[in-house]
Amino acid sequence: MNGTILLVEDNPDDVMLTLRAFKQHKLGNAIVVATDGAEALDYMFGTGQYAGRDVRDLPAVVFLDLNLPKFDGLEVLRRIRADSRTVLQPVVILTSSSEEQDRISGYQLGANSYVRKPVDFDQFIEAARQLGLYWLLLNEVPPPAK
Repeated sequence: MNGTILLVEDNPDDVMLTLRAFKQHKLGNAIVVATDGAEALDYMFGTGQYAGRDVRDLPAVVFLDLNLPKFDGLEVLRRIRADSRTVLQPVVILTSSSEEQDRISGYQLGANSYVRKPVDFDQFIEAARQLGLYWLLLNEVPPPAK
């Protein structure tokens, strides 16, 4: 695993805020943005526009929205967990959904964390900072799949 972040988010404002928060707090990790579920899966499995990408080089963490075009976040998570190469991939659901069933389903499918996006700008920036610090500096990623 490398220090790359895969941010799966279809809302351009949330992408901008997240990137701004990481930059403001000097998290210099490379960030790949996927704007729908299909693009996220293409990145993870080296298909589509990411054909030829070394799929052994997994991101340090995936920040995954639930409400996505093509494949929703739960389906993306289901497919990540179903593949032996990515079954241990750290995945954080980062969503505006406050539906209890979304949270239950996310954890049942193997999400490592479920974080509701704050609506307030300053709270959003702080949440992104804390997520980046924890998942990129404190968390120890699993070893690569064999």
